[in-house]
Amino acid sequence: MYTICKDYRKEIVIEKSRFICTLKKVRSEAEAQEFIKSIKKEFWDATHNCSAYIVDDLAQRSSDDGEPSGTAGIPMLEVLRKNGLTETAAVVTRYFGGIKLGAGGLVRAYSGSVAGAVAECGLAQKILMSRFSFLYDVNHVGRILNVLYQQDLFEIDDVVYDLRAKVILKMRDEQKQEAEEWLTEHLNQRIELELEGSEYAEVPVEK
Repeated sequence: MYTICKDYRKEIVIEKSRFICTLKKVRSEAEAQEFIKSIKKEFWDATHNCSAYIVDDLAQRSSDDGEPSGTAGIPMLEVLRKNGLTETAAVVTRYFGGIKLGAGGLVRAYSGSVAGAVAECGLAQKILMSRFSFLYDVNHVGRILNVLYQQDLFEIDDVVYDLRAKVILKMRDEQKQEAEEWLTEHLNQRIELELEGSEYAEVPVEK
């Protein structure tokens, strides 16, 4: 599962028509629709403002905004799907240059506009990261933190001090068992991790 690294805008010219693709990260369908409205307001004098967005598996929409049916919105949506994108909205603004492109030309223009913008802005992989914790003697936790910082299996997210110190680690779910084994070995006592919560992290994909 991927998303775009950042909001982005790219313009191309095809047969004197200007195609301006604006990409935006969106967290909800309402946010996607608000973004589309804002682009239509910004480019109020454009011939068309065609759109497509994918928030998740259920929220996926597209619009031809007056272009012949199936020549703009769906091709744009297919580019987002092909790249495995979620939480991403695209609007391609067209200023007609006087030369008709035909159905095939329109499909290529709109899909190519989105594909070019996606390629330039870059992708980030969405990885589910979880926070796990374990309790340790508050008087000796400083010593073990020095040990924990010397590995790459997980990262230290926080330490909460009370009667006992709660050490909170961040890692992928599938690393839990390996982390428990590593901790048990290096701390010389049986460590069992408790789940604190999970959230998606975005990791840029190298081109």
